[in-house]
Amino acid sequence: MKILYHPSVLGHDTGDTHPENRRRLLAFEGLEPEPVAPDGAPFLELVHPKNHIETIRKHSAKAEPLDGDTVTSAGSFQAAAAAVGATILAMERGDFALVRPPGHHAYREEAHGFCLFNNVAVAAQKAVKEGKRVLILDFDGHLGDGTMDIFYRTDQVMYWSLHQYPAYPGNGSPVEIGEGKGAGFTINCPLPGGSGDDIFRHAIEYMLPAAIQFQPDVVAVSAGFDAHQFDPLLQLRATGNFFHWIGKTLQENFPGKLFGVLEGGYNEEELPGCVHNFLDGVNGQPLPYPETPSTSGLRIWETYELYLHQAAGLLTKYWKF
Repeated sequence: MKILYHPSVLGHDTGDTHPENRRRLLAFEGLEPEPVAPDGAPFLELVHPKNHIETIRKHSAKAEPLDGDTVTSAGSFQAAAAAVGATILAMERGDFALVRPPGHHAYREEAHGFCLFNNVAVAAQKAVKEGKRVLILDFDGHLGDGTMDIFYRTDQVMYWSLHQYPAYPGNGSPVEIGEGKGAGFTINCPLPGGSGDDIFRHAIEYMLPAAIQFQPDVVAVSAGFDAHQFDPLLQLRATGNFFHWIGKTLQENFPGKLFGVLEGGYNEEELPGCVHNFLDGVNGQPLPYPETPSTSGLRIWETYELYLHQAAGLLTKYWKF
Protein backbone atom coordinates (compact mmCIF):
# COMPACT_ATOMS: atom_id res chain seq x y z
CA MET A 1 0.00 0.00 0.00
CA LYS A 2 1.33 3.41 -0.99
CA ILE A 3 0.07 6.98 -0.75
CA LEU A 4 -2.08 8.20 -3.64
CA TYR A 5 -2.14 12.00 -3.78
CA HIS A 6 -2.92 14.85 -6.13
CA PRO A 7 -2.60 18.54 -5.15
CA SER A 8 -6.07 19.34 -6.53
CA VAL A 9 -7.43 18.41 -3.09
CA LEU A 10 -5.69 21.52 -1.72
CA GLY A 11 -8.18 23.63 -3.68
CA HIS A 12 -10.69 23.22 -0.86
CA ASP A 13 -9.77 26.40 1.04
CA THR A 14 -11.25 26.45 4.54
CA GLY A 15 -9.04 29.23 5.89
CA ASP A 16 -6.07 29.08 8.21
CA THR A 17 -8.02 28.76 11.46
CA HIS A 18 -10.32 25.91 10.43
CA PRO A 19 -9.20 22.53 11.89
CA GLU A 20 -9.57 20.85 8.49
CA ASN A 21 -7.21 23.02 6.44
CA ARG A 22 -4.68 22.42 3.68
CA ARG A 23 -1.75 22.41 6.13
CA ARG A 24 -2.81 18.88 7.11
CA LEU A 25 -1.54 17.58 3.76
CA LEU A 26 1.24 20.11 3.25
CA ALA A 27 2.81 18.57 6.37
CA PHE A 28 3.68 15.48 4.30
CA GLU A 29 7.09 15.56 2.64
CA GLY A 30 8.27 13.92 -0.55
CA LEU A 31 4.87 13.08 -2.01
CA GLU A 32 4.82 11.98 -5.64
CA PRO A 33 1.58 13.35 -7.12
CA GLU A 34 -0.56 11.41 -9.56
CA PRO A 35 0.07 12.77 -13.05
CA VAL A 36 -3.63 13.49 -13.60
CA ALA A 37 -6.18 14.61 -11.02
CA PRO A 38 -8.63 11.77 -10.37
CA ASP A 39 -12.22 12.84 -11.13
CA GLY A 40 -14.94 11.26 -9.05
CA ALA A 41 -17.77 13.43 -10.43
CA PRO A 42 -19.14 10.66 -12.71
CA PHE A 43 -19.52 8.38 -9.67
CA LEU A 44 -21.17 10.77 -7.21
CA GLU A 45 -24.70 9.66 -8.10
CA LEU A 46 -23.92 6.16 -6.87
CA VAL A 47 -24.64 7.62 -3.42
CA HIS A 48 -25.62 11.28 -3.70
CA PRO A 49 -28.76 12.53 -5.51
CA LYS A 50 -28.45 15.27 -8.12
CA ASN A 51 -29.91 17.93 -5.84
CA HIS A 52 -27.13 17.39 -3.29
CA ILE A 53 -24.42 17.44 -5.94
CA GLU A 54 -25.80 20.71 -7.33
CA THR A 55 -26.03 22.19 -3.83
CA ILE A 56 -22.31 21.56 -3.32
CA ARG A 57 -21.51 22.95 -6.77
CA LYS A 58 -23.53 26.15 -6.23
CA HIS A 59 -22.26 26.80 -2.71
CA SER A 60 -18.68 26.27 -3.89
CA ALA A 61 -19.11 28.71 -6.76
CA LYS A 62 -20.18 31.37 -4.25
CA ALA A 63 -17.83 30.21 -1.46
CA GLU A 64 -20.84 29.90 0.86
CA PRO A 65 -20.76 27.74 4.00
CA LEU A 66 -23.06 24.73 4.20
CA ASP A 67 -23.25 24.90 7.99
CA GLY A 68 -21.27 26.40 10.84
CA ASP A 69 -18.47 23.82 10.50
CA THR A 70 -18.61 22.93 6.82
CA VAL A 71 -17.34 25.69 4.56
CA THR A 72 -16.63 25.93 0.85
CA SER A 73 -14.44 27.90 -1.53
CA ALA A 74 -14.28 28.32 -5.29
CA GLY A 75 -12.16 25.16 -5.55
CA SER A 76 -14.15 23.00 -3.14
CA PHE A 77 -16.33 21.12 -5.63
CA GLN A 78 -13.35 20.14 -7.78
CA ALA A 79 -11.33 19.14 -4.70
CA ALA A 80 -14.19 17.07 -3.28
CA ALA A 81 -14.75 15.34 -6.62
CA ALA A 82 -11.01 14.62 -6.83
CA ALA A 83 -11.13 13.14 -3.31
CA VAL A 84 -13.87 10.75 -4.42
CA GLY A 85 -11.94 9.84 -7.56
CA ALA A 86 -8.74 9.24 -5.62
CA THR A 87 -10.62 6.99 -3.18
CA ILE A 88 -11.98 4.88 -6.03
CA LEU A 89 -8.51 4.68 -7.59
CA ALA A 90 -7.07 3.65 -4.21
CA MET A 91 -9.65 0.86 -4.03
CA GLU A 92 -8.66 -0.39 -7.47
CA ARG A 93 -4.94 -0.32 -6.62
CA GLY A 94 -5.01 -1.28 -2.94
CA ASP A 95 -3.53 2.10 -1.97
CA PHE A 96 -4.15 4.90 0.53
CA ALA A 97 -5.95 8.01 -0.70
CA LEU A 98 -4.43 11.05 1.00
CA VAL A 99 -7.34 13.41 0.41
CA ARG A 100 -9.41 16.23 1.75
CA PRO A 101 -12.13 17.18 2.39
CA PRO A 102 -12.84 14.07 4.43
CA GLY A 103 -16.07 12.21 3.77
CA HIS A 104 -17.47 10.00 6.50
CA HIS A 105 -19.84 12.58 8.03
CA ALA A 106 -21.52 13.30 4.68
CA TYR A 107 -25.02 11.87 4.29
CA ARG A 108 -26.68 11.08 0.99
CA GLU A 109 -28.34 14.50 0.88
CA GLU A 110 -26.44 16.53 3.47
CA ALA A 111 -22.92 17.86 3.87
CA HIS A 112 -21.88 17.63 7.49
CA GLY A 113 -18.89 17.80 9.82
CA PHE A 114 -16.29 19.19 7.35
CA CYS A 115 -17.45 16.64 4.71
CA LEU A 116 -19.04 17.41 1.31
CA PHE A 117 -19.26 14.00 -0.40
CA ASN A 118 -18.83 10.63 1.28
CA ASN A 119 -15.61 9.38 -0.34
CA VAL A 120 -15.58 5.88 1.13
CA ALA A 121 -19.30 5.34 0.62
CA VAL A 122 -19.12 6.12 -3.09
CA ALA A 123 -16.21 3.70 -3.52
CA ALA A 124 -17.98 1.03 -1.47
CA GLN A 125 -21.20 1.42 -3.47
CA LYS A 126 -19.24 1.06 -6.71
CA ALA A 127 -17.88 -2.25 -5.39
CA VAL A 128 -21.38 -3.36 -4.34
CA LYS A 129 -22.67 -2.66 -7.86
CA GLU A 130 -19.92 -4.98 -9.10
CA GLY A 131 -21.30 -7.75 -6.86
CA LYS A 132 -18.80 -7.41 -4.01
CA ARG A 133 -19.28 -7.43 -0.25
CA VAL A 134 -17.55 -4.54 1.49
CA LEU A 135 -16.30 -4.17 5.04
CA ILE A 136 -15.73 -0.57 6.13
CA LEU A 137 -13.61 -0.23 9.25
CA ASP A 138 -13.71 3.33 10.52
CA PHE A 139 -11.17 4.01 13.28
CA ASP A 140 -11.50 7.78 13.11
CA GLY A 141 -12.13 9.07 16.62
CA HIS A 142 -15.54 10.39 15.57
CA LEU A 143 -18.36 8.16 14.36
CA GLY A 144 -18.78 8.26 10.59
CA ASP A 145 -22.47 8.97 10.96
CA GLY A 146 -22.99 9.60 7.25
CA THR A 147 -21.41 6.29 6.24
CA MET A 148 -23.37 4.43 8.92
CA ASP A 149 -26.65 5.95 7.75
CA ILE A 150 -26.01 5.25 4.07
CA PHE A 151 -25.47 1.52 4.68
CA TYR A 152 -27.67 1.02 7.76
CA ARG A 153 -30.26 -1.06 5.91
CA THR A 154 -28.11 -3.25 3.67
CA ASP A 155 -26.40 -6.59 4.18
CA GLN A 156 -23.87 -5.97 1.40
CA VAL A 157 -21.79 -3.56 3.47
CA MET A 158 -20.65 -4.05 7.06
CA TYR A 159 -19.87 -0.79 8.82
CA TRP A 160 -17.64 -1.13 11.90
CA SER A 161 -16.66 1.94 13.88
CA LEU A 162 -14.42 2.70 16.86
CA HIS A 163 -15.15 6.19 18.18
CA GLN A 164 -15.24 8.32 21.29
CA TYR A 165 -18.66 8.25 22.93
CA PRO A 166 -20.29 10.50 23.82
CA ALA A 167 -18.77 13.00 21.40
CA TYR A 168 -19.58 14.63 18.07
CA PRO A 169 -21.78 13.76 16.17
CA GLY A 170 -23.65 12.28 19.15
CA ASN A 171 -24.87 8.92 17.90
CA GLY A 172 -23.04 5.61 17.48
CA SER A 173 -24.34 3.89 20.60
CA PRO A 174 -23.78 0.15 21.08
CA VAL A 175 -27.44 -0.63 20.34
CA GLU A 176 -27.29 0.82 16.81
CA ILE A 177 -26.70 -2.39 14.83
CA GLY A 178 -28.62 -1.78 11.59
CA GLU A 179 -32.21 -2.23 10.48
CA GLY A 180 -34.14 -4.56 8.18
CA LYS A 181 -31.79 -6.52 5.92
CA GLY A 182 -28.96 -4.56 7.53
CA ALA A 183 -29.65 -5.75 11.08
CA GLY A 184 -26.36 -7.02 12.49
CA PHE A 185 -24.25 -5.35 9.81
CA THR A 186 -23.46 -2.19 11.78
CA ILE A 187 -20.98 -2.64 14.63
CA ASN A 188 -20.38 0.28 16.95
CA CYS A 189 -17.53 0.15 19.46
CA PRO A 190 -18.02 3.26 21.61
CA LEU A 191 -14.91 4.26 23.55
CA PRO A 192 -14.90 6.53 26.62
CA GLY A 193 -12.64 9.55 26.62
CA GLY A 194 -9.22 8.54 27.96
CA SER A 195 -9.20 5.16 26.18
CA GLY A 196 -5.64 4.08 25.38
CA ASP A 197 -3.94 1.52 23.16
CA ASP A 198 -5.06 -1.36 25.35
CA ILE A 199 -8.76 -0.64 24.84
CA PHE A 200 -8.34 0.08 21.13
CA ARG A 201 -6.66 -3.27 20.59
CA HIS A 202 -9.20 -5.11 22.71
CA ALA A 203 -12.09 -3.61 20.72
CA ILE A 204 -10.55 -4.75 17.43
CA GLU A 205 -9.72 -8.23 18.68
CA TYR A 206 -13.16 -8.75 20.23
CA MET A 207 -15.20 -7.74 17.17
CA LEU A 208 -12.81 -9.04 14.49
CA PRO A 209 -14.51 -12.49 14.31
CA ALA A 210 -17.71 -10.86 13.02
CA ALA A 211 -15.80 -9.06 10.28
CA ILE A 212 -14.09 -12.30 9.26
CA GLN A 213 -17.41 -14.20 9.21
CA PHE A 214 -18.85 -11.50 6.95
CA GLN A 215 -16.31 -12.66 4.32
CA PRO A 216 -15.77 -9.32 2.59
CA ASP A 217 -14.36 -9.06 -0.90
CA VAL A 218 -13.12 -5.52 -0.21
CA VAL A 219 -11.97 -3.95 3.06
CA ALA A 220 -12.19 -0.16 3.10
CA VAL A 221 -10.43 1.65 5.93
CA SER A 222 -11.81 5.04 6.89
CA ALA A 223 -8.53 6.06 8.45
CA GLY A 224 -8.92 9.03 10.74
CA PHE A 225 -6.11 9.81 13.16
CA ASP A 226 -7.90 12.11 15.59
CA ALA A 227 -7.95 9.27 18.12
CA HIS A 228 -4.25 10.06 18.63
CA GLN A 229 -3.37 11.20 22.14
CA PHE A 230 -2.22 14.63 20.97
CA ASP A 231 -5.12 15.44 18.66
CA PRO A 232 -6.86 18.70 19.65
CA LEU A 233 -10.47 17.69 18.91
CA LEU A 234 -10.94 14.59 21.10
CA GLN A 235 -9.86 13.04 24.39
CA LEU A 236 -8.76 9.60 23.18
CA ARG A 237 -5.23 8.36 23.88
CA ALA A 238 -4.24 6.03 21.05
CA THR A 239 -0.58 6.22 20.08
CA GLY A 240 1.04 5.75 16.70
CA ASN A 241 1.81 2.19 17.82
CA PHE A 242 -1.87 1.29 17.51
CA PHE A 243 -2.08 2.55 13.94
CA HIS A 244 0.86 0.33 12.97
CA TRP A 245 -0.70 -2.63 14.80
CA ILE A 246 -4.11 -2.22 13.15
CA GLY A 247 -2.53 -2.00 9.71
CA LYS A 248 -0.60 -5.21 10.36
CA THR A 249 -3.66 -6.95 11.82
CA LEU A 250 -5.90 -6.06 8.89
CA GLN A 251 -3.35 -7.22 6.33
CA GLU A 252 -2.92 -10.54 8.16
CA ASN A 253 -6.67 -11.18 8.23
CA PHE A 254 -7.68 -9.69 4.88
CA PRO A 255 -4.62 -10.01 2.64
CA GLY A 256 -4.90 -8.27 -0.70
CA LYS A 257 -8.32 -6.76 0.06
CA LEU A 258 -7.39 -3.49 1.74
CA PHE A 259 -7.47 0.13 0.71
CA GLY A 260 -7.56 3.25 2.85
CA VAL A 261 -8.75 6.84 2.74
CA LEU A 262 -7.86 9.70 5.05
CA GLU A 263 -10.64 11.03 7.27
CA GLY A 264 -9.75 13.18 10.32
CA GLY A 265 -6.56 13.90 12.20
CA TYR A 266 -5.93 17.52 13.12
CA ASN A 267 -2.51 17.63 14.75
CA GLU A 268 -0.41 18.58 11.74
CA GLU A 269 2.84 17.57 13.42
CA GLU A 270 1.60 14.08 14.33
CA LEU A 271 -0.54 13.24 11.29
CA PRO A 272 2.24 12.24 8.84
CA GLY A 273 3.83 9.87 11.35
CA CYS A 274 0.47 8.28 12.14
CA VAL A 275 -0.25 7.68 8.46
CA HIS A 276 3.20 6.21 7.83
CA ASN A 277 2.84 3.97 10.88
CA PHE A 278 -0.42 2.60 9.45
CA LEU A 279 1.03 2.09 5.97
CA ASP A 280 4.14 0.35 7.28
CA GLY A 281 1.94 -1.92 9.38
CA VAL A 282 -0.01 -2.92 6.27
CA ASN A 283 3.21 -3.36 4.29
CA GLY A 284 4.89 -5.54 6.91
CA GLN A 285 7.56 -2.97 7.72
CA PRO A 286 8.86 -2.11 11.21
CA LEU A 287 7.18 0.62 13.24
CA PRO A 288 8.83 3.87 12.03
CA TYR A 289 7.54 6.29 14.69
CA PRO A 290 7.21 4.46 18.03
CA GLU A 291 5.67 5.98 21.14
CA THR A 292 5.31 4.80 24.70
CA PRO A 293 2.14 2.66 24.71
CA SER A 294 -0.83 4.18 26.51
CA THR A 295 -3.03 2.36 29.02
CA SER A 296 -6.51 3.04 30.33
CA GLY A 297 -7.72 3.52 33.90
CA LEU A 298 -10.08 1.13 35.68
CA ARG A 299 -13.16 3.33 35.39
CA ILE A 300 -12.53 3.82 31.68
CA TRP A 301 -12.29 0.04 31.24
CA GLU A 302 -15.52 -0.45 33.18
CA THR A 303 -17.41 2.01 30.97
CA TYR A 304 -15.92 0.55 27.80
CA GLU A 305 -16.86 -3.00 28.80
CA LEU A 306 -20.42 -1.91 29.53
CA TYR A 307 -20.71 -0.55 26.00
CA LEU A 308 -18.97 -3.60 24.53
CA HIS A 309 -21.27 -6.12 26.16
CA GLN A 310 -24.35 -4.14 25.15
CA ALA A 311 -23.27 -4.37 21.52
CA ALA A 312 -22.16 -7.99 21.72
CA GLY A 313 -25.41 -9.01 23.39
CA LEU A 314 -27.34 -7.82 20.35
CA LEU A 315 -24.83 -8.94 17.71
CA THR A 316 -24.55 -12.54 18.93
CA LYS A 317 -27.82 -13.17 17.12
CA TYR A 318 -25.89 -12.68 13.87
CA TRP A 319 -22.21 -13.52 14.57
CA LYS A 320 -20.11 -15.78 16.76
CA PHE A 321 -17.58 -14.13 19.10
